[in-house]
Amino acid sequence: MKVSIYKSEVKGKIQAPSSKSYTIRGLMCAALAKGESEIIHPLSSDDTEAAINVLNKVGVDVRQEEDLWRVIGGNFHEPDTDLFCGESAATLRFMTAIGSLIPGKCKLIPGPSLSKRPIKPLIQALRQLGVDCSYQSEAASIIVGGGRLKGGATQLPGNVSSQFVSALLFISPFAEEGMTIRLTTPLESKPFVLMTIDCLGKFGIKINVAEDLTEFVISRQTYKPAKYEVQGDWSSASYFLALGALSGEIEVENLNPESRQGDRIIVDFLRDMGALVKVNKNSVTVKRSKLNAIRADLSDCIDLLPTLAVLASVANGVSEFTGIERARLKESDRVAAINEGLLRMGIKVTEGRNKLTITGSEPQGSVIDSRGDHRIAMAFSVLGSAVGDIIIEGAECVSKTYPEFWDKLKSIGARWA
Repeated sequence: MKVSIYKSEVKGKIQAPSSKSYTIRGLMCAALAKGESEIIHPLSSDDTEAAINVLNKVGVDVRQEEDLWRVIGGNFHEPDTDLFCGESAATLRFMTAIGSLIPGKCKLIPGPSLSKRPIKPLIQALRQLGVDCSYQSEAASIIVGGGRLKGGATQLPGNVSSQFVSALLFISPFAEEGMTIRLTTPLESKPFVLMTIDCLGKFGIKINVAEDLTEFVISRQTYKPAKYEVQGDWSSASYFLALGALSGEIEVENLNPESRQGDRIIVDFLRDMGALVKVNKNSVTVKRSKLNAIRADLSDCIDLLPTLAVLASVANGVSEFTGIERARLKESDRVAAINEGLLRMGIKVTEGRNKLTITGSEPQGSVIDSRGDHRIAMAFSVLGSAVGDIIIEGAECVSKTYPEFWDKLKSIGARWA
């Protein structure tokens, strides 16, 4: 699917979609709790549907009603088919760990892009806990033998994926000997681990955490069913907030300014760049203004890189983004995708291993290859609305996290075909 985006004047109000990260975390906790839980205001997207499909195959009943999912958990059984996780990294990584609790064997299959992303550190950490698991690189599949989790101490790096830590936290209350997780390198994307701990708390699980987030100690506990309300998603909201700064005035509702989501820092970044920002109780309004360059460490909010990069392309001066190496391990190599897209539009970009420098100017229309990456497609659509004459290739990829994105864009005056 190709989308042509024209220069637009945007104005209006939209609701941020529910958080994908919190929806999947809520599903996992509900699956681990014996009895019925409710997920209120869940996000329906490719990734969350992948999670539901996998959980269904291991004995978790998810009944999808309007704006409410009823989850009957706590009765796992061995699946009679492979567990296809699509392109949902959270589903693959969380279920790799949860497979240790499921009787028999689970074979997890990633989608083509996901099969290229890291999994080895999680496999190694699970083996330290006595779990029988392996990764078959030729078949791009993971085999987990479960039914009993001994537990004990394990360690893994904190700078590859925070999802590895979250995966272990989900299963830790079931460990017969309790569990201690130690990180061998500083944790990046800390907010995502804090989101997991927050979600676990709603289902009755307490985690003892070192102040510097390098060690987690968990005793044997029991999940309790819960009514879990999903927050609005700051990552998805960032595109519309950026759009307001470039092309008009946008109010995004359904946002919690006190959220643990790391991407809520987009408000601070926009202000630092000179955007006109107003934060209300549950919404944020951004008006068009002249933007200035910014320097930012994105170690804890790596998903904001595409959004900030397109803002930097029109800002006055040279912007510098560091802490971005993990962006190369997402649905695409996002650093390379941003570099390629902005260069096509006439913007000077300098790409380093862990740094991206962008000199603001006047971007020109071009064809942008989304590389099948939802965040690349959405970010360049924002720039397209400000510049015009942009064609996004592979635009359907937004369904991974935000199926209604193109309709929402049109509802506030953005023109595309």
